[in-house]
Amino acid sequence: MTTNETPQAQSAQTRAKEYVHEHTPRLDWHQHAPEVFKAMIRLDAAARKGVDPVILELVKIRASQLNHCALCVDMHSKDALAAGESVERIIQLSAWEESQHFYTAKEVAAIELAEAITVLTDGFVPDAVYEKAAALFDEQELTQLIAAITVINAWNRFGVSTRQVPGHYKAGEHK
Repeated sequence: MTTNETPQAQSAQTRAKEYVHEHTPRLDWHQHAPEVFKAMIRLDAAARKGVDPVILELVKIRASQLNHCALCVDMHSKDALAAGESVERIIQLSAWEESQHFYTAKEVAAIELAEAITVLTDGFVPDAVYEKAAALFDEQELTQLIAAITVINAWNRFGVSTRQVPGHYKAGEHK
């Protein structure tokens, strides 16, 4: 407390910085199903092969936003920042349709495909979305991109269902 600060002012500042208590995970799933966790790690490594690293992080962040997986949003945002991605482009992902000018045509197609695969409320990926991506990615790239999007959705389901806690991941920790 400075000499000019009253105890009431100091108390108000302290209250303003108090955060909500961090929840605990429901379950340490990777400890209880280590073979599943190891298989997911191998699947993730296989799926990312040949996918542009920038596009990979963008689709992982976007799918994680849609799935409300705070751990994965935290993890992939930090990995993207560490790899040189801009804060602005990461922030704009939640409103990518209104801010497409922040991304390349390939990135937009990948983000749109990630959204279509993640949110299957219509029961399928629309032809227009698939065709847009197919026009910009060769078949190998497209296959790997679809695999990477599918894998992040699986990770999201583990994270959300077991309430994994965001905020503790260090960039590159799980690479």
